Amino acid sequence: MSEATTSATDVPVPALGSAPAHRDPNVLRWVAAYTASMLGDTVFYLALSWAAVQNGTPAQAGIVTAVSAVPRALLMLGGGVVADRFGPRRVVIGSDAVRCATVLAVAAVLFATDPGLWLLALLAVVFGTVDAVFMPAVGALPARITGTDQLARVQGMRGLAVRFAAIVGAPLGGLGVAVGGAAAAFACAGLLIAVSVPLLVSVRMRARPADDAAATPAERDTTAWLDLVGGLRYVRRHRVLGPLMVAIALGDLGFVGPLNVGLTLLADERGWGASGMGWVLAGFGTGAGVAALLLTVRGRVPRAGCVAAGSLVPGAVAIAALAHAPGLPAAVGIAVTVGLLTGLSGAMCGALLQTQSEPAYLGRVTAVGGIVSLGVAPLSMPLSAAAVGVWGTGPVFAVSAAVCALGGVVALAAPGVRRAELPG
Repeated sequence: MSEATTSATDVPVPALGSAPAHRDPNVLRWVAAYTASMLGDTVFYLALSWAAVQNGTPAQAGIVTAVSAVPRALLMLGGGVVADRFGPRRVVIGSDAVRCATVLAVAAVLFATDPGLWLLALLAVVFGTVDAVFMPAVGALPARITGTDQLARVQGMRGLAVRFAAIVGAPLGGLGVAVGGAAAAFACAGLLIAVSVPLLVSVRMRARPADDAAATPAERDTTAWLDLVGGLRYVRRHRVLGPLMVAIALGDLGFVGPLNVGLTLLADERGWGASGMGWVLAGFGTGAGVAALLLTVRGRVPRAGCVAAGSLVPGAVAIAALAHAPGLPAAVGIAVTVGLLTGLSGAMCGALLQTQSEPAYLGRVTAVGGIVSLGVAPLSMPLSAAAVGVWGTGPVFAVSAAVCALGGVVALAAPGVRRAELPG
């Protein structure tokens, strides 16, 4: 039985004019579950990197911590098909339950013995495989728990949850390691993920309209492969989603390198040190958090397509300016601007992906967006590092900014994106 069929947990939630998301207990339960899950993720990856360093060489530790990205990138499109065929709520609950059980099992083994790197590598592969299903389902779920007029606000709340998890999760994981080693940190991660499961079970889904439910892939005589191809074709032909995916790819390609490895090299070049780099990253996080808070409070931004694409251009200028900041305070101020503009663009893109997609395709649309970010953007990190070594930070940041700005230009050149609005 597909989740598209009305069940005891499906209740009519109007598509428009619904209660504000930040005052809706149903949405707040989902946000609480998502926050707990993201906290668990943050603690998990800290515990994994710590345990890998303690059990192997730095190179081996790097392989263990990176290996989870492989199945996540390779299988995410299939995960989108799974989310659409079986329903996002069911998939998210199952994914979190599997992640929780796996992490707690490894914590128990580490308490009892020291199995070495092989168990950590296996855990990373399992976690990445489940993530490939979990992430598309998480992206598809908000449209089933609230009205479309609240999706921008939900994106803001989701952004706040991610920032909270990043700020609180790292010290929480460090405390776990300090108290009981990697085993205690893994146990903490598993318990945090476990908190999300009953919260997700309590989340009520709005019933789909009959015509939409009938279009659900699980109720058609199609194969998973045809569903995957159909999803890719749907994105490519869509007047908003197609150019928006190109803009997201270019924006991430020009943004990820400078704000990761490029920033490290810039801080070293300017003599800011690790603490200076931390202040710049904090500035970026502050700006992104402010953008998320604004969306949470306001709920809707007029001319959403223009805002999503247009904010990339000044954001790109700020990225280029970061390499020429006269001092650390100026760099922090520029980083706040970068975070604010790119955070606003990212949240608006996420809201447009959800509101412009037909519900039956949401999982696959989210998966394509995830592949664009996880598969394309990381390529810029080794390229940025090599380019900085040859030409220095200024030219590399300028080229990265141009790529990022090109994403905004591509989106603005698409009439569908320029005219796209969020439901009011």
